[in-house]
Amino acid sequence: MPESIYWLKIFHWFDKEIVDSIINNCEQREYSLWELIIVEWENSNWEWYILKKWKVTISIWWQRVAELNPWDIFWEIALLNEEARTATVSALSNIEVIVLNLSDLINIINNDANNINKLIIQRIEENLKLD
Repeated sequence: MPESIYWLKIFHWFDKEIVDSIINNCEQREYSLWELIIVEWENSNWEWYILKKWKVTISIWWQRVAELNPWDIFWEIALLNEEARTATVSALSNIEVIVLNLSDLINIINNDANNINKLIIQRIEENLKLD
């Protein structure tokens, strides 16, 4: 695992072994240039993403508002609410992402051999307060 993944805000308080366990149990996907990952106003798909390779662009009403780089996280709020998406995310090249969905999170919490469930909930709550 690259060292930069451990610096992500959501993983800041976890031991490296716990982060490795979470990431190794997540789905990994590839998207092609300009492929839409998330579309503004669509319903939540209960997934959040860690951008593993290359870049994505974030647009609101088709106006570019940001670019994300490797190891940036996007849409972690989707794990907690059913609200419609507020922006569109598209690939700026062929990209790779790590995907964590609600069922993965529930699995991690239910099979909590490392007592991480409290840490996960605490980190998500802290991230929500910062946004």
